[in-house]
Amino acid sequence: MTRTRGRLRGISCRLDAWQLARESWDGGRADGERADGGREERIGPPPTGFTLLPWLLLGLGSLANIFQGRTSDPWISGLGLLVFNSLYIYVTFRSFDRERRESPSTRLALVAMALVTCALALAYGGTWLLFFPLLGLAAGAALRGRWLGRWGWSLAALGGAVAGVKDGWGGLNIAYGTFLSTMVTAAILSLSDAVRQLRAAREELATRAVAEERLRFSRDLHDLLGHTLSVIVVKSEAARRLASRDLDAALTQITDIESVGRQALTEVREAVTGYREGSLGTELDRARSALTAADMEPVVHHSGPPLPPRAEALLGWVVREAVTNVVRHSGASRCEIAVSGSTEHVRLTVTDNGTGGDGPAQGPGTGLTGLTERLAAAGGSLTAEVEPRGGFTVTAQLPVEREGVAVGAVA
Repeated sequence: MTRTRGRLRGISCRLDAWQLARESWDGGRADGERADGGREERIGPPPTGFTLLPWLLLGLGSLANIFQGRTSDPWISGLGLLVFNSLYIYVTFRSFDRERRESPSTRLALVAMALVTCALALAYGGTWLLFFPLLGLAAGAALRGRWLGRWGWSLAALGGAVAGVKDGWGGLNIAYGTFLSTMVTAAILSLSDAVRQLRAAREELATRAVAEERLRFSRDLHDLLGHTLSVIVVKSEAARRLASRDLDAALTQITDIESVGRQALTEVREAVTGYREGSLGTELDRARSALTAADMEPVVHHSGPPLPPRAEALLGWVVREAVTNVVRHSGASRCEIAVSGSTEHVRLTVTDNGTGGDGPAQGPGTGLTGLTERLAAAGGSLTAEVEPRGGFTVTAQLPVEREGVAVGAVA
């Protein structure tokens, strides 16, 4: 009994050491990585059945008894030892793949392993009783889940009862060792899986955040530069036409070009940092200027209560993109912009009397497609269609925040 207690204390020490070594199963920190997170963590390879193979050394005492002739029927005991080790290796190596771990063959192998353990322990006792903690290791690796506690207590009771027959009160130590090895193995392997899943989820979230930021910047850059360059081209053409007959008007257009360029620099800086919030009133003024420079008649109607900043920013983007497309593609002589709102919703329409063909850019993530996604995220909608009598109409509808409720949120 004293020897058994000593062996169980050795098992407890090994389990403590195993718990401290858990970090190496997860891949741990990369060589040379600072504890303060100065370098990115690298996820090492997942644990495998080789992790649990060293515990078979607990069976060396039984093997020594066979060679030293202390065990009756050495051929039968040797065969039993071989069968136990084979089942242990089979179960543990299958326990690190969820599908194979939950397969009936693995569960049957675990049951066979329990029967062989009981038979060897009842037949020989002594060091053969230590096969129960090994059975607990295999069970903890294979039976992770909500039923683990019941299986752990059941194996502990089985091991304690069988050991009690051969070693009296020493069976309590075997029961404790079996329960401890079952629960600690399952806890460490489950924690290892959870840590790896969390790290994988964190990497996925980081990848998505980068992709979303790239998409945001590409949209902002398209909307900013597409409109700005179109205005600069139109005003440059106007300045060229006016230079020969009205120098002052040409200088006015050139001054506008300078102003648009400076404003574009500011907006690009704001887009890079992600802090740009457009103003609907500013975009309407710019639309008038761009349409006038393109020899189009601007007609603007703006009614309704003041809009919150978020709604103004979104509708400002719509005005900018729609007017840019009118200037570049429509060949129209007149463009009408109408904004009407209430305490619940706001509606914006941009209509031209052009050909209706050569519509706006529809590339994924740019142009009206990108604006459609933006408005949809805020609970709104955007449509663009050719009018039956000619011309093109862009319509944006957006819910208006009230009492601190964000645009697009459910009040």
